[in-house]
Order: sequence, then structure tokens, then C-alpha cells
Amino acid sequence: MITTDAAAFHAALPTGGRLLGLDVGTKTIGTALCDAGWSFASPAHLVRRTKFTKDKAELATLIAAQSVKGLIIGLPLNLDGTDSPRTQSTRAFARNLDDVGLPILLWDERWSTVAVERTLIEQDFSRARRAEMVDNMAAAHILQAAIDRLVNV
Repeated sequence: MITTDAAAFHAALPTGGRLLGLDVGTKTIGTALCDAGWSFASPAHLVRRTKFTKDKAELATLIAAQSVKGLIIGLPLNLDGTDSPRTQSTRAFARNLDDVGLPILLWDERWSTVAVERTLIEQDFSRARRAEMVDNMAAAHILQAAIDRLVNV
């Protein structure tokens, strides 16, 4: 099941359980995990994109190792809320992950990378260090926003 509706996603989940957040880029996939009680999200493993089958296998390993119950994938909408080529690519990525058997929530991520970049700049990280961290931190930002919404559904 793939949805943009938090209530439908919540209904499809078992009670509690870890969620995996994904920030899907063209070169990397940032990942983040939350605790089983959906209190906090933390950056996890950065997946360097190669072929989709390898990327999917790496994500499947992470899902199994962490007992993940659902996926939150950042959806890069245009500022006016419309789809872009990246949005279409992310939707296709989600459809290709649908057979892992977990509910998937597509979450509006329009400002996640900008927010993370600003935070890292404020903390005086070098440009190179920010480049290493931004995707996983964006995934954590996306996941945190989603779980904050899900606990109130």
C-alpha cells in the first residue's frame, strides 16, 4: 500500500514498531529510523545508489535488521504543490519498493533539505562535512515530521 494519507498509513500499521524514512536522491538514499514508540527519528545508513536491485537489497537488509514496520518516503513536490520530474521518479521508486510488503507513506518534503542545510551551517560544519550528512539528516527530518503527525492521528 502506497499513500499520501497519514490516517490510512497509520491504519495499515501494526501497533508501534520502527519506521524507516527515506530521502531518495539521484546519487544517494538518505535513511533514518525512529524508535518503536514513534518519539524520535535519527539518521541511519547512507545508501550510495547503483542499480535499483542492489539499492533495494541494501534497503531490505536494513528493514530486516531493524524490524521496520513501515516506510516514509520524502516526496519532492514543487513549491506550488505540483509534481515535478523528481516527484514522478520518487513515486516510481516507491512503486518498485511496494513488494517489500510494508505500508509506504509519501511525505511532502519540500523544505527538508533547506532546513537541514541551515542547521548544519549554523553549527559551523564545513561544506564537505555537510555534503556527507545532509541526505541522512534530511531523511530524519522527513521521518520526524511524519511521526509527529502520526502520533496525533
